[in-house]
Amino acid sequence: METSEFDRSRMYKSWEVDGKFHSDGREVTLLEYIYSRPDIDQLRGNPQKVLQAIDDFARSVTGLINIGEAKGAVVTKLIADCKPATMLELGGYVGYSAIMFGDALKKAGGKQYHSVEKSPLFAAVAASLVDLAGLRDVVRVTVGTGAEGIQRLYDSGVLTSQLAMAFFDHHKPSYTSDLKRCERLGLVGPGTVLVADNMILPGNPPYAEWVRASVAEKQELDKNAEEKGNPNLQYKSRSIKSWEPSGHEDALEITECVGLEA
Repeated sequence: METSEFDRSRMYKSWEVDGKFHSDGREVTLLEYIYSRPDIDQLRGNPQKVLQAIDDFARSVTGLINIGEAKGAVVTKLIADCKPATMLELGGYVGYSAIMFGDALKKAGGKQYHSVEKSPLFAAVAASLVDLAGLRDVVRVTVGTGAEGIQRLYDSGVLTSQLAMAFFDHHKPSYTSDLKRCERLGLVGPGTVLVADNMILPGNPPYAEWVRASVAEKQELDKNAEEKGNPNLQYKSRSIKSWEPSGHEDALEITECVGLEA
């Protein structure tokens, strides 16, 4: 599926600064930038204005590895259509997607948005911005890898039943193994919608292979896999091309679990 042309007037500054794409102080600088804005009181309790402030920073100061407006709009429409009660995000970064999707989930009648972020620093920035946006009652930030976050939320009884939606935007080689963990724990079942980011940039062939495979093909793939999933889950998957906020073409993989083969 093709998308419209990218609006270059809304393009972020380059992600890369002196060979780094993140973790060079820009995330703390973002927080300082937002809380020093003269319109800070207008941002309080207003998710859209907080998102605009993050975009302003990334367009005028330093690029950020957020999902951005174009791909974000695809996911927010899915949330509005699916009306998930609970949604899981792996890879929260500075909270842009948690604010955007947590707000969409709340507007759709949902109750819980769980964002898992490996970096304690990024998670702290995200939690602060989520609070500023007035979404602390909906969005919960958990520190850990994808696997650690999933298991901790499950073991603690926070996630005990099937997820309505999940969003993957973390360590790319972990997409497949973390999806399989969700399958084993019963967090994925008929009706669950999965969204995976960065399917072109940088791409994720193992994940695409798993969600596009038939039950028989997944059973074969799982035989020698270190991380076992539930190959009997039946998926219907499609790719939607869109844009990174940097102006680079990318794609989202949208996957619906449509059944369970006995």
